[in-house]
Amino acid sequence: MFPLNLPEYDIKIAEKDGKPTIFDNLRRCYVALTPEEWVRQHFIHFLTEKRGYPPTMMANEVSLMLNNTRRRCDTVVYDRTLSPRMIIEYKAPTVKITREVFDQILRYNLVLQVDYLVVSNGLQHFCCKPDYVAGQCTFLDNIPTYSEVISALQQE
Repeated sequence: MFPLNLPEYDIKIAEKDGKPTIFDNLRRCYVALTPEEWVRQHFIHFLTEKRGYPPTMMANEVSLMLNNTRRRCDTVVYDRTLSPRMIIEYKAPTVKITREVFDQILRYNLVLQVDYLVVSNGLQHFCCKPDYVAGQCTFLDNIPTYSEVISALQQE
């Protein structure tokens, strides 16, 4: 697979029906090893090990209804009341992060109304904080720690 701009970790890879799979710590099972899944698993490891996100406060492939169509957010981070606080969208390392990628996550946010939006292709990572009053997003220099996500909630 591709080298990423994320910390390495003890990856669990297996084969199922002749195809490679990777262990998803959040779903607690092996899933198809695609380039996007490679990014997801590395990013989740980064969040849990380096940014203090509890795995119990994160979920992959979160289903939502948007314009009468079922969509899935790649990862959603929740606070301790199980309110969504962050949406994360992953792309394969070969996919450029464009306005269209942000439009996708912004559409999901019409439903969830979170505090942070993150997009990563494993090489580049972007995080923004929506301002619902001004109708704009402020891009941050770093991905916030989980405690920063929670403290931002308490300051509201």
